[in-house]
Amino acid sequence: MRSEGIYLSDVRDWLLAGEPWVQYRTRIDLLGESPKALTELKNDVIKHPQVQAIIVELKNWPGKVLSSHRSPSQAFHKLSLLADFGLTREDEDVDRIVQKVMSHESKESLFQIVINIPVHFGGTGNDQAGWALCDAPLILYSLLKFGYRNETMLNGVKYILSLVRDNGWPCKVSEEMGKFRGPGRKDDPCPFATLAVLKMLSQIDEYKDCKEAKIGVETLLGLWADSMKLHPYMFFMGTDFRKLKAPLFWYDILNVANVLSEFEFAHEDKRFKDMVSVIESKVDDNGRYIPESVYREFNDFDFGQKKEPSRWVTLNALTILKKSQGSCNLL
Repeated sequence: MRSEGIYLSDVRDWLLAGEPWVQYRTRIDLLGESPKALTELKNDVIKHPQVQAIIVELKNWPGKVLSSHRSPSQAFHKLSLLADFGLTREDEDVDRIVQKVMSHESKESLFQIVINIPVHFGGTGNDQAGWALCDAPLILYSLLKFGYRNETMLNGVKYILSLVRDNGWPCKVSEEMGKFRGPGRKDDPCPFATLAVLKMLSQIDEYKDCKEAKIGVETLLGLWADSMKLHPYMFFMGTDFRKLKAPLFWYDILNVANVLSEFEFAHEDKRFKDMVSVIESKVDDNGRYIPESVYREFNDFDFGQKKEPSRWVTLNALTILKKSQGSCNLL
């Protein structure tokens, strides 16, 4: 049986033989290297054809009319993927995209996309510029992770925080969206909106221990503990939720655990540890993780198939373990 040192070394070498974004994030997130020392590698990330394809698409922001927040084709999801790959405001392409994003500011200091909510769902049936708590916090998350921070953005964050209730964040849309509300009781929290807000807060150190963050974390951990009976707004934490999936876009175990791992006060919570243990249990004999569910939109990426281990999924799993346990340093 191999020693743990050899085991981790094998995984490290495998990750560092991967795509430029895997190498880049591995060196930063797992090996603790400074981004400033990785300029050439970052340039490789930006120039990669698959990344360039996303950049070209996002230059047409806000892009196609939103029909489903779950769809991986939505521009705000792809914006977050560029942020997760490690692009920043110092990159010319990113700045061009973000300037377009910021040109669509609402009166609440949130950034709008184009949404069409049918009349039978309480909307207008027309293409409207607006926002929902399923997208606005995620746009702010990306901008913050890129390194942007200004008064408008912080006012938007404060507005979103003002919407919190005792059980998390509700299903909430801008007034342009009419009377739309998702398929749930109005007093229930929206699990995905709550996750999106926490993801946004994870990028602001001074908010990581605020009362609103604690409410949101408790909401998600409570839903995990009672996953057999609590499914607000039809967001389940069952079999499909527990499948490993990337990118980290939707309401699934890698995304939820990754966000929760950013809040240190959650690390010792038994419910969070249980969630992390489910992820750990899926590792193969070589210390790698195979995607269990995929987005067809990304079938040309290594996380877009379910037959072989994925470096990106493995990196995400190990990053969660390192942040929550301090036990996956591959040095």
